[in-house]
Amino acid sequence: MISMRYKVYGRKLLKYFLQGLIVLAPIAITIAAIVGVFNWIDGIIPGIMHTIFPSWIKEDASGKVDKIPGLGFIIVVSLVLFVGWLSSLFMVGRLVEVLDKVLEKTPGIKFIYSSVKDFFEAFAGDKKKFDKPVLVNVDGADVWRIGFVTISDAEHLDMKDFMVVYVPHSYAISGITYIVPQNKIRPLNNMSASDAMKFAVSGGVVSVED
Repeated sequence: MISMRYKVYGRKLLKYFLQGLIVLAPIAITIAAIVGVFNWIDGIIPGIMHTIFPSWIKEDASGKVDKIPGLGFIIVVSLVLFVGWLSSLFMVGRLVEVLDKVLEKTPGIKFIYSSVKDFFEAFAGDKKKFDKPVLVNVDGADVWRIGFVTISDAEHLDMKDFMVVYVPHSYAISGITYIVPQNKIRPLNNMSASDAMKFAVSGGVVSVED
Protein backbone atom coordinates (compact mmCIF):
# COMPACT_ATOMS: atom_id res chain seq x y z
CA MET A 1 0.00 0.00 0.00
CA ILE A 2 2.80 2.40 0.93
CA SER A 3 4.81 1.46 -2.16
CA MET A 4 1.79 2.15 -4.39
CA ARG A 5 1.39 5.58 -2.79
CA TYR A 6 5.05 6.33 -3.43
CA LYS A 7 4.60 5.30 -7.07
CA VAL A 8 1.64 7.66 -7.45
CA TYR A 9 3.62 10.50 -5.88
CA GLY A 10 6.59 9.63 -8.08
CA ARG A 11 4.47 9.78 -11.26
CA LYS A 12 3.01 13.13 -10.18
CA LEU A 13 6.46 14.52 -9.46
CA LEU A 14 7.70 13.30 -12.85
CA LYS A 15 4.67 14.86 -14.54
CA TYR A 16 5.25 18.19 -12.79
CA PHE A 17 8.96 18.05 -13.64
CA LEU A 18 8.25 17.46 -17.34
CA GLN A 19 5.65 20.23 -17.40
CA GLY A 20 8.10 22.60 -15.75
CA LEU A 21 10.76 21.58 -18.26
CA ILE A 22 8.42 22.28 -21.18
CA VAL A 23 7.70 25.74 -19.78
CA LEU A 24 11.25 26.67 -18.78
CA ALA A 25 13.33 25.09 -21.56
CA PRO A 26 12.23 27.42 -24.42
CA ILE A 27 12.56 30.45 -22.15
CA ALA A 28 16.00 29.39 -20.90
CA ILE A 29 17.29 28.60 -24.40
CA THR A 30 16.01 31.93 -25.76
CA ILE A 31 17.54 33.90 -22.89
CA ALA A 32 20.82 31.98 -23.15
CA ALA A 33 21.03 32.69 -26.90
CA ILE A 34 20.32 36.40 -26.43
CA VAL A 35 22.73 36.73 -23.49
CA GLY A 36 25.40 34.81 -25.43
CA VAL A 37 25.11 37.14 -28.42
CA PHE A 38 25.33 40.29 -26.32
CA ASN A 39 28.20 38.90 -24.23
CA TRP A 40 30.04 38.23 -27.47
CA ILE A 41 29.37 41.81 -28.57
CA ASP A 42 30.44 43.10 -25.13
CA GLY A 43 33.76 41.29 -25.62
CA ILE A 44 34.43 42.94 -28.98
CA ILE A 45 33.19 46.52 -28.66
CA PRO A 46 35.38 47.61 -25.70
CA GLY A 47 38.51 46.67 -27.65
CA ILE A 48 37.34 48.64 -30.69
CA MET A 49 36.41 51.64 -28.56
CA HIS A 50 39.75 51.46 -26.72
CA THR A 51 41.53 51.61 -30.08
CA ILE A 52 39.51 54.66 -31.16
CA PHE A 53 39.13 56.36 -27.76
CA PRO A 54 41.91 55.03 -25.49
CA SER A 55 41.14 57.60 -22.81
CA TRP A 56 37.54 56.44 -22.44
CA ILE A 57 38.11 52.72 -21.93
CA LYS A 58 41.41 51.78 -20.36
CA GLU A 59 43.33 48.56 -19.91
CA ASP A 60 43.68 46.82 -16.56
CA ALA A 61 46.97 45.73 -14.96
CA SER A 62 47.13 42.60 -17.13
CA GLY A 63 46.71 44.57 -20.35
CA LYS A 64 43.12 43.55 -20.94
CA VAL A 65 40.45 46.08 -21.81
CA ASP A 66 37.85 46.58 -19.10
CA LYS A 67 34.41 45.33 -20.07
CA ILE A 68 31.30 47.38 -19.44
CA PRO A 69 28.34 45.03 -18.90
CA GLY A 70 25.39 45.92 -21.12
CA LEU A 71 27.41 48.18 -23.39
CA GLY A 72 26.94 45.88 -26.37
CA PHE A 73 23.19 45.72 -25.82
CA ILE A 74 22.87 49.50 -25.59
CA ILE A 75 25.04 50.11 -28.66
CA VAL A 76 23.30 47.51 -30.85
CA VAL A 77 19.78 48.64 -29.94
CA SER A 78 20.74 52.30 -30.34
CA LEU A 79 22.40 51.63 -33.69
CA VAL A 80 19.39 49.72 -35.04
CA LEU A 81 16.99 52.46 -33.89
CA PHE A 82 19.23 55.18 -35.34
CA VAL A 83 19.55 53.43 -38.71
CA GLY A 84 15.79 52.79 -38.78
CA TRP A 85 15.08 56.45 -38.11
CA LEU A 86 17.76 57.62 -40.53
CA SER A 87 16.52 55.42 -43.36
CA SER A 88 12.99 56.83 -42.94
CA LEU A 89 14.22 60.30 -43.96
CA PHE A 90 13.59 61.15 -47.62
CA MET A 91 17.13 61.98 -48.76
CA VAL A 92 18.72 59.17 -46.76
CA GLY A 93 16.10 56.79 -48.13
CA ARG A 94 17.14 57.69 -51.67
CA LEU A 95 20.82 57.12 -50.79
CA VAL A 96 19.93 53.74 -49.27
CA GLU A 97 18.12 52.80 -52.48
CA VAL A 98 21.19 53.76 -54.55
CA LEU A 99 23.47 51.74 -52.27
CA ASP A 100 20.99 48.88 -52.43
CA LYS A 101 21.10 48.83 -56.23
CA VAL A 102 24.92 48.97 -56.24
CA LEU A 103 25.20 46.02 -53.85
CA GLU A 104 22.63 44.01 -55.79
CA LYS A 105 24.69 44.44 -58.99
CA THR A 106 28.14 43.84 -57.50
CA PRO A 107 29.50 40.41 -58.54
CA GLY A 108 30.20 38.12 -55.62
CA ILE A 109 28.36 40.32 -53.16
CA LYS A 110 24.94 40.48 -54.81
CA PHE A 111 24.07 36.83 -54.08
CA ILE A 112 24.73 37.09 -50.32
CA TYR A 113 23.24 40.57 -50.00
CA SER A 114 20.10 39.80 -51.99
CA SER A 115 19.50 36.51 -50.17
CA VAL A 116 19.80 38.06 -46.71
CA LYS A 117 17.74 41.10 -47.69
CA ASP A 118 14.94 39.03 -49.24
CA PHE A 119 14.88 36.73 -46.21
CA PHE A 120 14.30 39.59 -43.76
CA GLU A 121 11.88 41.43 -46.05
CA ALA A 122 9.83 38.24 -46.34
CA PHE A 123 9.02 38.43 -42.62
CA ALA A 124 8.91 42.16 -41.90
CA GLY A 125 8.70 45.61 -43.41
CA ASP A 126 6.53 47.03 -46.15
CA LYS A 127 7.53 44.31 -48.61
CA LYS A 128 6.89 41.28 -46.43
CA LYS A 129 5.83 38.30 -48.49
CA PHE A 130 4.69 35.69 -45.97
CA ASP A 131 1.40 37.45 -45.28
CA LYS A 132 -1.07 35.13 -47.06
CA PRO A 133 -1.40 31.88 -45.07
CA VAL A 134 -3.10 28.99 -46.87
CA LEU A 135 -3.68 25.27 -46.72
CA VAL A 136 -2.08 23.60 -49.72
CA ASN A 137 -2.64 20.06 -50.97
CA VAL A 138 0.68 18.70 -52.30
CA ASP A 139 0.96 15.12 -50.98
CA GLY A 140 -2.33 13.27 -51.18
CA ALA A 141 -6.04 13.82 -51.67
CA ASP A 142 -6.71 14.51 -47.99
CA VAL A 143 -3.26 15.64 -46.83
CA TRP A 144 -2.76 19.39 -46.37
CA ARG A 145 0.18 21.57 -45.39
CA ILE A 146 0.28 25.13 -44.06
CA GLY A 147 2.03 27.46 -46.47
CA PHE A 148 2.21 31.05 -47.69
CA VAL A 149 1.33 32.32 -51.14
CA THR A 150 4.32 34.23 -52.52
CA ILE A 151 3.11 34.60 -56.13
CA SER A 152 -0.61 34.64 -56.89
CA ASP A 153 -0.23 33.91 -60.59
CA ALA A 154 2.58 31.77 -62.04
CA GLU A 155 1.79 32.72 -65.62
CA HIS A 156 5.34 34.01 -66.07
CA LEU A 157 6.42 30.39 -65.59
CA ASP A 158 4.00 29.29 -68.34
CA MET A 159 1.70 27.85 -65.67
CA LYS A 160 -1.56 29.75 -65.86
CA ASP A 161 -4.01 29.27 -62.97
CA PHE A 162 -1.14 28.03 -60.76
CA MET A 163 0.17 29.72 -57.62
CA VAL A 164 3.57 29.66 -55.92
CA VAL A 165 3.39 28.57 -52.28
CA TYR A 166 6.20 28.44 -49.73
CA VAL A 167 5.81 25.68 -47.13
CA PRO A 168 8.05 26.05 -44.03
CA HIS A 169 9.56 23.05 -42.29
CA SER A 170 8.85 22.34 -38.63
CA TYR A 171 11.62 23.26 -36.17
CA ALA A 172 13.80 24.65 -38.96
CA ILE A 173 14.37 27.83 -40.96
CA SER A 174 14.17 25.96 -44.25
CA GLY A 175 11.17 25.17 -46.42
CA ILE A 176 9.98 24.04 -49.87
CA THR A 177 8.53 26.09 -52.72
CA TYR A 178 5.62 24.46 -54.55
CA ILE A 179 3.85 25.49 -57.76
CA VAL A 180 0.31 24.15 -57.44
CA PRO A 181 -3.09 24.64 -59.10
CA GLN A 182 -5.32 27.24 -57.52
CA ASN A 183 -7.98 24.62 -56.76
CA LYS A 184 -5.55 22.89 -54.39
CA ILE A 185 -5.19 25.96 -52.16
CA ARG A 186 -7.49 27.03 -49.35
CA PRO A 187 -7.05 30.47 -47.77
CA LEU A 188 -6.74 30.58 -43.99
CA ASN A 189 -8.95 33.60 -43.43
CA ASN A 190 -9.33 33.02 -39.68
CA MET A 191 -5.60 32.76 -38.96
CA SER A 192 -3.02 35.53 -39.03
CA ALA A 193 0.25 35.08 -40.89
CA SER A 194 2.26 35.05 -37.64
CA ASP A 195 -0.01 32.42 -36.05
CA ALA A 196 0.17 30.28 -39.19
CA MET A 197 3.98 30.48 -39.19
CA LYS A 198 4.19 29.58 -35.48
CA PHE A 199 1.80 26.67 -35.98
CA ALA A 200 3.75 25.31 -38.97
CA VAL A 201 7.24 25.78 -37.51
CA SER A 202 6.25 24.26 -34.15
CA GLY A 203 4.87 21.16 -35.82
CA GLY A 204 1.34 22.01 -34.67
CA VAL A 205 2.33 22.17 -31.01
CA VAL A 206 1.48 25.86 -30.66
CA SER A 207 -2.27 26.26 -30.22
CA VAL A 208 -3.96 28.84 -32.40
CA GLU A 209 -7.16 30.62 -31.42
CA ASP A 210 -9.60 31.97 -34.01
